[in-house]
Amino acid sequence: MNIRTVSTTPFSDQKPGTSGLRKSVKVFQKPHYLENFVQSIFDSLEGCEGQTIVLGGDGRYYNREAIQVIMKMAAANGIGRILVGKGGIMSTPAASAIIRQYQAFGGIVLSASHNPGGPDGDFGIKYNITNGGPAPEKVTEAIFARSQVIDSYKILEADDINLDKLTVTRLGEMSVEVIDPVEPYARLMESLFDFDKIRQLVKNDFAMCIDSMHAVTGTYAKDIFEKRLGAAEGTVQNGVPLEDFGGGHPDPNLVYAHDLVEIMFGQNAPDFGAASDGDGDRNMILGNNFFVTPSDSLAVLTANATLVPGYKDGLAGVARSMPTSEAVDRVAEKLNISCYETPTGWKFFGNLLDADKATLCGEESFGTGSNHVREKDGLWAVLFWLNILAVRGESVEAIVKEHWKTYGRNFYSRHDYEEVDKERATQLMERLRGMVSTMPGKKFGNYEVKYADDFSYQDPVDGSVSQKQGLRIGFTDGSRIVFRLSGTGTKGATLRVYIESYEPDASKHNTETQKALKPLIDLAQEIAQIKEYTQRDEPTVIT
Repeated sequence: MNIRTVSTTPFSDQKPGTSGLRKSVKVFQKPHYLENFVQSIFDSLEGCEGQTIVLGGDGRYYNREAIQVIMKMAAANGIGRILVGKGGIMSTPAASAIIRQYQAFGGIVLSASHNPGGPDGDFGIKYNITNGGPAPEKVTEAIFARSQVIDSYKILEADDINLDKLTVTRLGEMSVEVIDPVEPYARLMESLFDFDKIRQLVKNDFAMCIDSMHAVTGTYAKDIFEKRLGAAEGTVQNGVPLEDFGGGHPDPNLVYAHDLVEIMFGQNAPDFGAASDGDGDRNMILGNNFFVTPSDSLAVLTANATLVPGYKDGLAGVARSMPTSEAVDRVAEKLNISCYETPTGWKFFGNLLDADKATLCGEESFGTGSNHVREKDGLWAVLFWLNILAVRGESVEAIVKEHWKTYGRNFYSRHDYEEVDKERATQLMERLRGMVSTMPGKKFGNYEVKYADDFSYQDPVDGSVSQKQGLRIGFTDGSRIVFRLSGTGTKGATLRVYIESYEPDASKHNTETQKALKPLIDLAQEIAQIKEYTQRDEPTVIT
């Protein structure tokens, strides 16, 4: 076994964000860049020698090359076994499921999630811990600290492994198992949902369209929806994972999932539509000419959870990210269960799920999940909706509108200003940060500020505190405006503005969302001076 020790110097920019380290492909292709970060992971993990590590990615450009490097470095660092997805493919929720099912030490997931792919696109890498979830801040901080002082890395000199054949082989003393990445995940879904009832729904002239956006879930969706559930061939569109996602932007929203939107808002639209993102952890749900906001989706799943076999005994609690609308809070109150408000980032849900304080979790950024894994899970959410539709026998639109009648409607929208000047975006946030302490009690037209703060979170399980998680302005009528800089982009800064207004009057529930929110949208511009700081007349994306 020929292990090479390679001298290197640190890169200053290897601090993981909310979902690992994301940079352009060209940055990861710099000599030693990937290797430095991978060695920093192994150096930071106590007791990883001889252990099992799960490895896979979303199939984007550079995925295969990175996997070969990581496997050879794992062998050189004493890892006992690698479970790698066939073709290097493994969705993020499937990676979490496989870590848990195999009781692995952890996993390395290669993805930049919903960011564009290809040679000029983005790449990402993150470490998931033994519970299957993203590494908590204490782990990512240790990895970053190591990356700042690293002076060498270890790698095995060996031929590449054939990733396209299910096999067990060796790299030095390490076992490498190329596994089917779909089967363990599909079995888990069958244990949670009533596949027989969904099959019957599909047989009863129920039309649906699943858009995998040429990303990782194509492989999974074809197996689950067309093979196991009996949907017609072609139900899954854009189902072949491509290194550049077919030139598209694999983000399941009304702007980027345009193929699906045209179908679902066209003539003779199917009954149900769904899209997922680059690595399979996000989802968008559509009915016939009807869009379900992620916040409403979480609330509807919570309200109907006992209709689904995996959740028939009820929920321990629910959790949502701070910017997510308060729609689920109203359901939790009626069910008399706890509702937790956390910072953005799925890692914050892990402790709640492990401690059995929450069963369902959701983020407004098209992510929902449960305690079956420790990641958000796009296809799980689609199956949950199909199970509810099969039991209730109503349309997507009818179910959501009935939900609004019961709980009231939280009009909600997110305005993204992408790739803005980072310095100016930071100045905007710092200005707001200096204002919030003086805002309670102030009136802006018909709105009176009830509270304003820079959101901080104390984890109820381990007591850790996360500060500066977004600026909240809440009004006495239940409306909210939230400002936050996103950590998922790789160019400039993304300013996200979240606008929410609660409407209990059912006669007003059919108002168009942007129209209903216009007074608050204008107020957000007035308070934050968005145009002045971003130099943008309008958002890049509205969802």
